[in-house]
Amino acid sequence: MIGSTLKKLGFAMKVGVVLAFVGSAYSATPVAAEGLNLKRVTERNRAAQFSRQKQLMDSRLASQYQQSKRLRPTGRQVVNVTTIELSPTVSTKAYSGRNSAYIPHAQAMAKKYGIPESLFLRLVNQESRWNPNARSHKGAMGLAQLMPGTAAKLGVNPRDPVQNLEGGARYLRMMYNQFGDWRLALAAYNAGPGAVQKYGGIPPYRETRNYVRIIAGG
Repeated sequence: MIGSTLKKLGFAMKVGVVLAFVGSAYSATPVAAEGLNLKRVTERNRAAQFSRQKQLMDSRLASQYQQSKRLRPTGRQVVNVTTIELSPTVSTKAYSGRNSAYIPHAQAMAKKYGIPESLFLRLVNQESRWNPNARSHKGAMGLAQLMPGTAAKLGVNPRDPVQNLEGGARYLRMMYNQFGDWRLALAAYNAGPGAVQKYGGIPPYRETRNYVRIIAGG
């Protein structure tokens, strides 16, 4: 009788232990699952925060680049003039006349921004024939034919001949810094950087192709 009672008591204790284990496991499972869910949420939040910060940084860098008032060539950005087969200097006899007084200013700006002198003189000659009052039907103004919006971003007065030349030189240098090639820089100066990016080179516009050929040759 006592042995039977002890057996029953032992069985009951085993059942109790099993039930206690199951109960503890059941109560722990939601907590563990909740922990995993929180981890996933945290990882998603971090990824989203990183993406937002990256977009903000990219937009700020782009804005700073567009609004820059001083882009000076440094180090490896200085071009080797022979890459476009132009001499570093050019005879100014072809640009003589009543507006030839602006030639020294154009030469100074070419030197300041690391542009081949002959390239920039040819650009100004092609753009305005050295007429500081030149104005295109699209609204481009002055010796380097700056659009008002471009001049505003560059921080220059397009109606001032010297500032106009500086704006033109700086913008041409910006295009070279962007594309790494003087012919592409000229194409971007004429047709816009978007067109050069769209076609992956000089756009198939007759005006732009003639523009590049006249100024850079080839």
